[in-house]
Amino acid sequence: MQTITAVAGLRCVLAEARKAGRRVGFVPTMGYLHDGHLRLVEASRALCDVTVLSIFVNPTQFGPTEDLGTYQRDFARDEKLCRDTGVAILFAPDAKEVYPPPFETFVEPGELAKPLCGAFRPGHFRGVATVVCKLFNMVQPDIALFGQKDLQQCSVIRRMVADLNLPIEIITVPTVREPDGLAMSSRNRFLCAKERRRALAISRGLFAAADEFRSGEREADRLIAIAKRHLAMVDTLKPAESPLRRASALCAAAFIGSTRLIDNVILQQVAI
Repeated sequence: MQTITAVAGLRCVLAEARKAGRRVGFVPTMGYLHDGHLRLVEASRALCDVTVLSIFVNPTQFGPTEDLGTYQRDFARDEKLCRDTGVAILFAPDAKEVYPPPFETFVEPGELAKPLCGAFRPGHFRGVATVVCKLFNMVQPDIALFGQKDLQQCSVIRRMVADLNLPIEIITVPTVREPDGLAMSSRNRFLCAKERRRALAISRGLFAAADEFRSGEREADRLIAIAKRHLAMVDTLKPAESPLRRASALCAAAFIGSTRLIDNVILQQVAI
């Protein structure tokens, strides 16, 4: 595995790979890797000859009161996980490499970025779209892989790729869960034992509503009441109208203590 920190070095190595006809897969992360990230690596390796994983804690997607300063980092641990999982290139740029001063150009996503997490975290998806677009330009992968847990992010990125004519296939990998059902997240480590138990209410509520859906329930209000969270349409991310006739997802976001967790279940499977 090669660890690269400069864009120029990354492009040089990848140019040789492409010259040899090798297919490139890309897994963008903010580090502190868990099994969900490693599942993305496995999927990339199954589809591509070269897997690039990036680690960059992106400052532009954090709000002024959010956890940028406390976001967990352990590069040595992440580097070992990447090597053990078969990552070919670990790309770990610093902020000046990604946002060389004076930086003043951003990608402004549209309607998909406004509801759900976008309403709660103004500017978040502007930062996400900008950094992902830049990373796509740096890596120029054939495919890029994201986890379903970040459903709204997947939708925003898929729309950006289509709107900007980026020649990249976006692949969404199902959410990886702990044995008790909690969606894997780097933020789970912020939970104390009591909060960890409380957090299970998120996935249990979603699963209960999904069970009702499979049993024939199509009234959005009923499903919302079961899940106690938010119901959204996958393609528009707007609150769904009853009865459900289109591909839909149950999306949940909740503070457990001071930690904000998100999760979702797909009710009618579509590309996201």
